[in-house]
Amino acid sequence: MATILNLASDVTWLIAIATTFGCAVALMMAAMMRAQVMMGKYKAAFTETASGNLADMFSFVDPVKLFYINIAAMVVIPLLVWALSGDWKIAFAVMVLILLIPNVLYRASRKRRYKRFETQLPDGLAMISGSMRAGASLTIAMESLVKESQPPLAQEFQLFLREQRIGVDFEESLSHMAKRMPVPDLEMVIAALKISREVGGNLAEVLESLADTMRRKHTMEGKIDSLTAQGKLQGVVMTGLPVLLGVMLNFLEPEAMEKLWTTPIGGIVLAIIIVMLGLGYFMISKITSINV
Repeated sequence: MATILNLASDVTWLIAIATTFGCAVALMMAAMMRAQVMMGKYKAAFTETASGNLADMFSFVDPVKLFYINIAAMVVIPLLVWALSGDWKIAFAVMVLILLIPNVLYRASRKRRYKRFETQLPDGLAMISGSMRAGASLTIAMESLVKESQPPLAQEFQLFLREQRIGVDFEESLSHMAKRMPVPDLEMVIAALKISREVGGNLAEVLESLADTMRRKHTMEGKIDSLTAQGKLQGVVMTGLPVLLGVMLNFLEPEAMEKLWTTPIGGIVLAIIIVMLGLGYFMISKITSINV
């Protein structure tokens, strides 16, 4: 009887172990399937966004390769940080930072492209105006501009001319250019081209006047930037100085700074510090940002 009871107990124990193992395997498989679905959605969204953004910037890079590079960086670099620091919170912060880096880089590149386009536009308008005064049509003048100018100005006008060759309406092509390059100076040029096409007039003179106005505007913007550069630098220094001091104190006095990271009150104080620094930098940026 005792042998039967022991055998039944062993069988029950084996069944329990097998059931637990089966549940764990099922949960793991469900988690892997869910992770695979989420990864597929993230890949589709990443590649679609990257493809559109890169196409707008005339950068022909495979978005799938960028996706795999981004995933590898999100896995490898946080693991290295975790192995070196031993703190999973720092590794998680690094992973979040890597997740945000592509969008930040794209915005910075797009801003530089817009700025360079604005800088090139007055000379481009003067070139078009000179060609039209010499007897060339608007299309031929733009073709000369494309041949003699540098990107991004040449790229945008080249795409405009390509749309014209395949039969896209003139105003629609201008709207496409304005959508790709949402800068105020180009909006004035597009408005002048549309008005000239509808009511006529001396387009060469209008473009020359616009080029002169833009040069004066850029000169004024340069003076404003030079006068506000000190204030902008002060905003960066005043925002970064407390962060730098906090990092230094964390290495010099880890016991004193530990409560800031491990206690609820320390978390509240840290949140208040972050909010106040953000508000201060935002206010300084607003004060030193002057639109002409």
